[in-house]
Amino acid sequence: MKCIINRRAEFSASHRYWMPEISDAENFARFGLCTNAPGHGHNYVLYVSMEGELDDYGMVLNLSDVKQVIKREITSQLNFSYLNDVWEEFQQTLPTTEHMARVIWNRLAPHLPLTKIQLFEHPELWADYEGNNMEAYLTISTHFSAAHRLAVPHLSMEENFEIYGKCARVHGHGHNYHLEVTIKGNIDPRTGMIADLVDFQKAVDSHVVEPFDHTFLNYDIPYFEKVVPTAENIAVHIRDLLEAPIQQIGAKLHKVKLIESPNNSAEVFGLPVEDADATKMEQPELAIAP
Repeated sequence: MKCIINRRAEFSASHRYWMPEISDAENFARFGLCTNAPGHGHNYVLYVSMEGELDDYGMVLNLSDVKQVIKREITSQLNFSYLNDVWEEFQQTLPTTEHMARVIWNRLAPHLPLTKIQLFEHPELWADYEGNNMEAYLTISTHFSAAHRLAVPHLSMEENFEIYGKCARVHGHGHNYHLEVTIKGNIDPRTGMIADLVDFQKAVDSHVVEPFDHTFLNYDIPYFEKVVPTAENIAVHIRDLLEAPIQQIGAKLHKVKLIESPNNSAEVFGLPVEDADATKMEQPELAIAP
């Protein structure tokens, strides 16, 4: 029987986004404050996922052995280091979160049966790498506050209460929504980036956070005049809003996760490339969550 196990580790390190082959002005235009010398630091959190058959002792691997491998190959070398200088891979390619995840995979793969490397630069930015050559995933987390009412316009109050319960009350209710947007793409061999992080953040802010924040979704967002703003439908609409902007920054939208509360969340995946134009279709007349 196969099982996936996960091991967590931490290290603190600094890095700088700067390429000597271009001018200081060009570096600043591309990387902003991340070009400032002598660099800046993060408390990185690393998750190593491994898969294998359960042995007679009920383990995939002895976690004490796994801990020592990660310490020897990764954390003892990276902790309290200046990443640009510590490994050759970071001299050829800037030590972005996504590139670091790939390099960590390559250094651990000879020793552990990896399925995924997940590296958090901070709680609102992380990368995933699954061993697919130069392809990686980058996620940003953000939030907005909004109110909504769950009700189908042509149904009676009693019918809506049967479907949605208290959520059908006339004046609605609010949530502090947490939003995770994941893109995927190939890591640039020089910049180490899937896409420009500032452009990625701007796309999410301008197309979702700013229009949605402190609104009553049913009345302030035209899409939800005819579509019930369940967490599922909000996630789908966010996906559709972000498809084209993410393509414009050179990446592919992989997933949108909307966390309505600690108890409820919804996830939708990006459209296949050939269906990307589907976001331009007419909005549906009505969408009701099951």
